[in-house]
Amino acid sequence: MSVVIARNLTKKYGDFTAVDHINFEIEKGEIYGFLGPNGAGKTTTIKMLTGLTPITEGDAEIAGISINKNPREAKKKIGWISSEVIVDDELSAWENIEIQAKLLGVKDWKDRALDLLNYFGIKEFKDRKAGKFSTGMRKKLEVTMALLHSPEVIFMDEPTIGLDVNTRASLWNLIREVNRDYSVTILLTTHYMEEADALSNRISIINKGKIIATGTPDELKEKYGGDVIELEIKKDEIPIDKLDQIGKTIKKDGKITIRVSNAESVLLDVINTVGSNNIKSLKINKSSLDTVFLNLTGGSLEDNQEFNAKRFYAMLRRATR
Repeated sequence: MSVVIARNLTKKYGDFTAVDHINFEIEKGEIYGFLGPNGAGKTTTIKMLTGLTPITEGDAEIAGISINKNPREAKKKIGWISSEVIVDDELSAWENIEIQAKLLGVKDWKDRALDLLNYFGIKEFKDRKAGKFSTGMRKKLEVTMALLHSPEVIFMDEPTIGLDVNTRASLWNLIREVNRDYSVTILLTTHYMEEADALSNRISIINKGKIIATGTPDELKEKYGGDVIELEIKKDEIPIDKLDQIGKTIKKDGKITIRVSNAESVLLDVINTVGSNNIKSLKINKSSLDTVFLNLTGGSLEDNQEFNAKRFYAMLRRATR
């Protein structure tokens, strides 16, 4: 059973298309990863699915309810956790939860809230101001608030951005536990490859507003992976045609990437073709979601992040003048 269905979902800002006719379905109980660089359309998609921004074209259903036709009812099925902290630091945890209950129209919420706080191990701190909470405790409070009305699906928009390694690992465990113990479907947007790989049952990779691949992490790595040899060269003149005979070769800004099935078996041929004296640096990336992204887009996630973010905001400013 599909809990979330997107059909030709599109968002335009003037002449700029932020999300371009995307289609996907999320099954009940899945953790579904939405992976892509900043500016690729992840957050815009979340905003359309949660009714926070109008859909330009297409439609989406949440638990069988159309966002376009009945947004209020659809929102009742949704929990949301953003990359930004949404709790009020001046209020206690309990006061934050009470406000959430009133906003959502949840009656008889207190027993549910106490059960959730107990589950997350922060019940004894319910009367402490949220501003005194650690980062991990604040995230637990946010998840408590998101689960308060027993939603069908929780949208997590880059929930671990800016967190240290230990807190991020703790939140990964928390996401797995919530998904398992509360049978809640989770749509997780992220630009961390390892996060998508570790948590997701299935992943859609979005780039420049389009979904370019969907599958389980293993399916994506098998289909689009392989090893990648990365070279930084001194001189621009190299025999690309000969490198293409070794593996699919892309040359950009003094860097060369070569996709091969096994890097170690062809490494000597690559060095001899380029010339050892012409190599500034050499790196081998074994098959991973990083190499999947590189093979699909011709660039690393880090390269695409800066470009897309700048392009998106520049075009958005022009579109809204």
